[in-house]
Amino acid sequence: MKYVDEFRDTYKGEALLWQIEKLSHVIGKHIKIMEVCGGHTHSIFKYGIEEVLPKNIELIHGPGCPVCVMPKGRIDDAISIAQNNNVIFTTFGDAMRVPGSQTSLLQAKAQGADIRMVYSPLDCLQIAKENPHKEVVFFCIGFETTAPSTALTILQAAAENINNFSMFCNHVLVIPALKALLNNSDLQLDGFVGPGHVSVVIGTDPYEFISQYYHKPIVISGFEPLDILQSIWMLLRQLVDNRCEVENQYNRLVKPEGNTVALAAINEVFSVREYFEWRGLGDISDSGFKINSKYAQFDAEIKFNIPNIKVADHKACQCGEILKGVLKPQQCKVFGTACTPENPLGTCMVSSEGACAAYYKYAFKLKNKNSKIKTIN
Repeated sequence: MKYVDEFRDTYKGEALLWQIEKLSHVIGKHIKIMEVCGGHTHSIFKYGIEEVLPKNIELIHGPGCPVCVMPKGRIDDAISIAQNNNVIFTTFGDAMRVPGSQTSLLQAKAQGADIRMVYSPLDCLQIAKENPHKEVVFFCIGFETTAPSTALTILQAAAENINNFSMFCNHVLVIPALKALLNNSDLQLDGFVGPGHVSVVIGTDPYEFISQYYHKPIVISGFEPLDILQSIWMLLRQLVDNRCEVENQYNRLVKPEGNTVALAAINEVFSVREYFEWRGLGDISDSGFKINSKYAQFDAEIKFNIPNIKVADHKACQCGEILKGVLKPQQCKVFGTACTPENPLGTCMVSSEGACAAYYKYAFKLKNKNSKIKTIN
């Protein structure tokens, strides 16, 4: 397949692995590299990248899954809105099974709430037009990657004067999360594989603080196996050369200035929250978007009374430690036993971008069948 097979070439992958092996020997020490995008985590497990890297290179799976970082309290808030009799609540599919403190959106739907899965926030506008006597609410989740589509939908609703439509906004920002991780003295990292999808929107310039202030290298990466391997090779080159720079492996899509049209829509519709709670990371300042006062009529947090209460995670679930990079999925006490994709205790096992779900799908089940993890082909 054109533009895909080129990035899955076995021979090029072997050549990159040979170069990575050489550089890892030059560095000598144990190297910890964090990827901060759920798409990267998915690809790493799918293609068995961890299995073929030199033993002194460890990949740490960070808080790059937007569904995974949602705290239980915000899920409870979403369910409380959905349970209003006059509400049609809409959401992306991967948020349906995320457990709140008592139930999930999927269970609330089974109990009678009108909850519908959509593929785009624009679908919600059509639902609102078809149901003028109902309040239609969209559950916004995602990093800067999905925020532009949310913003443009609100602008469209304003232009068409659709007043029975609102959004429960839970968009989060990647840069404050990276700062929180770098300020954690318990997590020692040598470099970052930077998020490709987010960077298409925000560009490469916002990451300069990582190299200039924290003196860590970062390489913005694509999502195919050769993208990730090349990004690791580029990081090792920086470590060998004693450099700390922002490099862009994904330059076929990512520009330094980002997507100016998308950023303009975000800046028009959203303002930054003073604090937002992240699962595992706690309250992080300036780390989430809220709908600004100009478009307050589309803010579900204003339209509806929500509990807005912080809720502790399940005692046995260690999603928080996994999202912080402190634990690997297989180190969780309930992984693969009490917690499975069919019966998840935590968010990391729910979303396809969650580290636990990816490991369970591509490594855990295969290992249990005495099969080898797939290499690049």
